[in-house]
Amino acid sequence: MMKKAIVIPSYRAEKTLSSVLSRIPTAFWDDGVAIIVNDKSPDNTGAIANELKNRWPGLDVVHHEVNQGYGGAQKTGLKRGLDLGANVFAVVHADGQYAPEVVLDLMQPIIEGKAQIVQGSRVLGGGALRGGMPYGRYIANRVLTFLENIVFGTRMAEFHSGYMLYSRRLLERVPFEQLQNNYNFDAEMILLAHLLGLECAQIPIPTRYDDEISSLDPIPYGINVLKMMARHLGGHYRELLAKGKGGNPEPGEKIN
Repeated sequence: MMKKAIVIPSYRAEKTLSSVLSRIPTAFWDDGVAIIVNDKSPDNTGAIANELKNRWPGLDVVHHEVNQGYGGAQKTGLKRGLDLGANVFAVVHADGQYAPEVVLDLMQPIIEGKAQIVQGSRVLGGGALRGGMPYGRYIANRVLTFLENIVFGTRMAEFHSGYMLYSRRLLERVPFEQLQNNYNFDAEMILLAHLLGLECAQIPIPTRYDDEISSLDPIPYGINVLKMMARHLGGHYRELLAKGKGGNPEPGEKIN
């Protein structure tokens, strides 16, 4: 049986963290660990995480002494999960925007050996607009995804859902610790997998979008996406794979 891990990057999540844990399927806790990464949150997120740890068997808490950003919090959680022996990883947001209820369904392609990377997609099935994503952000998502698919040679319905899942095999293959600490981390993981010939499985998810609790600033984010595309065209990500963990591809893999 594969050991499961849920990584929960947490910043200003004092009002939502408890409810997110309560929405994780009971069956997950049979062989799973949830890792809360308190990213030096200025509110009571850290204290609440410690209280929850005392109440939830299978809960692990890591506190950053310095804020490291969304990607940095993911890196800490993923490394912690690897140390704990997990084989399949899911990133669940602490604000509850992405449904924790479906995490086991999203893990299934990795558990069955059908995928090494999975994205819960808000766009497939129309979940984004039904979930309340502002139309302006939806259009920006579509435009950026269109450009990324052209530049990267991928066929993603969207690049910007943060409901991501990874296999241990993938995390041991890619130099994820060298990726950005911002919100581009998710798209960079999709790109690295693609360069190894591993396409991202996409599964529709329900979405609740609350602009009041979103910490993503769309303009700097969009600029960073464009910079990421430029890095790819300059060969940056292929170099990471060649020099980092990627090395020589395993059987069935390649560096495109």
